[in-house]
Amino acid sequence: MADLIHRNTSGVFVIATTPFTVDGALDFESTDRIVDFYLDTGVSGLTVLGVMGEAPKLSGEEAATFAIRVLSRVAGRVPVIVGVTGAGLNNMARLTDTVMSARAAGVMVAPMPGLNTEAKLKGYFDQVCSALGLDVPVCLQDYPMTVGVHISVETVLELTTRHPQFVMFKHEDWPGLTKLSRVRAESGIGNVPRLSILTGNAGLFLPLELQRGADGAMTGFAYPEMIVQVVNRHQTGDFEGAEDLFDVYLPMVRYEQQLGVGLAIRKEILKRRGILASAKVRAPGPKLTATDQTELTRLMARLEAKLKAFG
Repeated sequence: MADLIHRNTSGVFVIATTPFTVDGALDFESTDRIVDFYLDTGVSGLTVLGVMGEAPKLSGEEAATFAIRVLSRVAGRVPVIVGVTGAGLNNMARLTDTVMSARAAGVMVAPMPGLNTEAKLKGYFDQVCSALGLDVPVCLQDYPMTVGVHISVETVLELTTRHPQFVMFKHEDWPGLTKLSRVRAESGIGNVPRLSILTGNAGLFLPLELQRGADGAMTGFAYPEMIVQVVNRHQTGDFEGAEDLFDVYLPMVRYEQQLGVGLAIRKEILKRRGILASAKVRAPGPKLTATDQTELTRLMARLEAKLKAFG
């Protein structure tokens, strides 16, 4: 059985896309394939029902069904974190109970929109921790570009100090390298416990984030094998080799990181790689144009050629 996430969790937790059929239903055959694909790339864990997993577009029943399908397929081989962010604490608690009973390693929670003061943020997460339970490890997701809520370093440190459940910090602020440096430097000292820090943003700043003290990454880039290899190289001290490999993929990382259309690009790549049967994004959502498709074809061909030359 996979361990629960903790304050020293490291490596790569890939953000799983949620596969849909062409008519928008959950695609369980593609779900099984994508889990197998992620595991084959050597990821340390999976995260489901995140922002790029289209969690807000799923009903409560669909979310639970999908999470349980993934957990069943993983079968304890690696830890699985489940995003439970929602508008109602009762629903969040219900989903948390369901997935933790199905052997999830922890849950991920982002602040709800409208929490525009430090006092509101702290009060909200006080309620979240009480609702989810003291025995459930929590990853605090900091993604202000999407959620519209900014969490200060001071609040991050205070939350993890007063709530032992907050063991992991998903860092996706932008610009955010200084913030990451501060969280790393100011946690694990005095009465502030250490935080596991995993980074997102499709890996766009990954080598720099690792050099700043991140423990790894939590992102859904469509070539997760690159994220795994970069983190592994960095952990063995091969910092230049990690950055050289990252540079080969950088044009694709940048292309996929486009806000609004990035998910459609990610799903199309996974479809072309034979993992998803359909690149369907649930409405309202982006759809690639013919020009987008042509660009993607060229970028994928260039990446393949660069990888052969890289050796």
